[in-house]
Amino acid sequence: MISIDVNTALSVVAAMLGLGCVVAVARLNRSVAQWRERCAYLEASLPGLQREIERFASISVRTGRQVKRIEHDYSDVAERVDLVEARGPAKALDQAIDQARRGADTRRLTREFGLSRGEAELVARLHGHAKRA
Repeated sequence: MISIDVNTALSVVAAMLGLGCVVAVARLNRSVAQWRERCAYLEASLPGLQREIERFASISVRTGRQVKRIEHDYSDVAERVDLVEARGPAKALDQAIDQARRGADTRRLTREFGLSRGEAELVARLHGHAKRA
């Protein structure tokens, strides 16, 4: 039988542990190198990403301005649609003509029958009392 003294056994175990540590350190170094490469790649891509973000922000601001302009330009459309729907078919126009014949002014025609200012002026001119000097 082979007899191994304690010192020899401890030396073998210590050598194996040392070899294990060397292998672990080598793997750790390789892993750290890979992480460094990845970090360098990400840092290099940051300026491009910042330019893209700035470009998208600029587009967003321009789009926001356009939306506000469109909202402003067409803000009265909903009111006009409601007025036109409220006045119904030609019956409301007939009533506006009757009122104009009775002397109603354009403000009243606009308010009561949902006519636009131009429509009310036209009805008043065509069907209203002619003012004589």
